[in-house]
Amino acid sequence: MGFVEQHKDGPFFLYWASTIPHLPLQAPEKWVRYYVDKFGEEEPYYYVEGETRGSYYPCRYPHATYAAMISYLDENIGKLVAWLKQEGLYDNTLILFSSDNGPSYTGGTDSPWFDSGGPFRSEYGRGKGFVYEGGIRVPMIVSWPDRVKAGSTSDHISAFWDVLPTLCEVARTDIPEEIDGISFLPVLTGAGQPQEHEYLYWEFPEYNGQLAVRMGKWKILWKEIKKGNTEIELYDLETDPAEQHNLAEAHPEMVEQLFRIAKNEHRTPEVERFRIEALENLCRQ
Repeated sequence: MGFVEQHKDGPFFLYWASTIPHLPLQAPEKWVRYYVDKFGEEEPYYYVEGETRGSYYPCRYPHATYAAMISYLDENIGKLVAWLKQEGLYDNTLILFSSDNGPSYTGGTDSPWFDSGGPFRSEYGRGKGFVYEGGIRVPMIVSWPDRVKAGSTSDHISAFWDVLPTLCEVARTDIPEEIDGISFLPVLTGAGQPQEHEYLYWEFPEYNGQLAVRMGKWKILWKEIKKGNTEIELYDLETDPAEQHNLAEAHPEMVEQLFRIAKNEHRTPEVERFRIEALENLCRQ
């Protein structure tokens, strides 16, 4: 609010990178008590030495505290929105609200209990840190009363690298040529036909190396690459959004697409620990 106060007389851009609801589980007592009253008694969360799925502080009421963190974040965003309305800025301010990854599995969060992933699984191996839909598909809420129709929705396929060109178009400035993103401003305003990605590509060296490609309704996935796994998974996200039925054997042409795209998109990381040797070898072929 202080930043907006300083810049409200002209165009401004505010990037608000909230720490919460990231771990550890900590929230104001009023919100914790609010949810303790709703949820009742529960088992505390304790970090156990040597446990691989959590090294955060213990928490007496993990479910209540996690919910409290969400409400505390919501409360503070509400303060900003109320202030924008008070200053007469709200209707012409574009607000994008989203997350950098899917639900966590560690530190006492218990995402399955909250159904945080919705139609997507969110336990270890499927949520945060993994390239299944539970790890990479996130909600995005947009508010811009002057330009975006309230209550409208879109199934346009996009990713975070599309945010920069979108904001450039909003600001009426040049979009850098060397980026992969495509502006989704036409999706928000309904003005014009949005461009579509041929595919989206993810590569993540952690959890034994992972790679995923989204092409329309198809999702192609390769995991545990550093362990020598060669099995490719293929899912039809229109009929199987939870990624339960691997169709790779029935569609070998899609597996070939994965390798073609990987060879085209992979770049050798500067940081050695980020490198996936099997991908390096694939690109040398």
